[in-house]
Amino acid sequence: METQQSKHLANASVEPPPRRRSAHDPSTGHFRALTLFAESPDCCKAARDLVGSYLQTWNLPHAIDDAELIVSELVGNVVHHAVPDNRLSLPGAARRIDVSLMTYPELLVIGVGDEDSTPPELAAGEFISPELAGDFSEALVPDRGRGLLIIQRLADAVWWSPRSGGGKHVWARLDLERLWSERWG
Repeated sequence: METQQSKHLANASVEPPPRRRSAHDPSTGHFRALTLFAESPDCCKAARDLVGSYLQTWNLPHAIDDAELIVSELVGNVVHHAVPDNRLSLPGAARRIDVSLMTYPELLVIGVGDEDSTPPELAAGEFISPELAGDFSEALVPDRGRGLLIIQRLADAVWWSPRSGGGKHVWARLDLERLWSERWG
C-alpha cells in the first residue's frame, strides 16, 4: 500500500504564486458569463462564487476579495434598485442580471448588466466639513449609494454603458499588477 505525503504543511509560510506574463499563458485572457435572476434569494452569493471560483482557477487569488465585493455590490444594486424598461420584462416576471468576468493581460473587468436603462447614480455625501462633523463621521457618509462609493475605491475605473435593446451594463476594471503588488509586494 502506497502512502502519499500531504502537499500542505502545517504552519508553513504562504508563498506568492508565480507571476505569469507570457502571451501564450491561458491566464492572459479569459471570459466567463452568468445569467441570474434578481428574485432568486441567492443571486448575490452565486455571483460571488462564480467570480471567486474562476479567479482561483485562473491563478489570480490576489484579485478574489476585491472582485467578489465589487460583483456583490453591483448585483445587489440591481436587486434593490433596477426597474426593467418597458417590454424588457413582463409584469411579475423575473428580472434578468448578466454577470461578465473578463481578463486581459494585467487587467480584470467585471460587468453587471440589467434591464433598467437608468444610469447609475453616485450618491453625494452631505456637504459637511470634516472639522464640523467632529466625532460624527457618519454625517459625511450618504444613507444610500455607498455600494458605488466602495466600488470606486476598489476599482481602477468604473463606468456604465447602454445595452442595445434597452438596459445597461456597469463595469469595473481592476489592475492585476497593482493587486498583486498590494498582496505580495
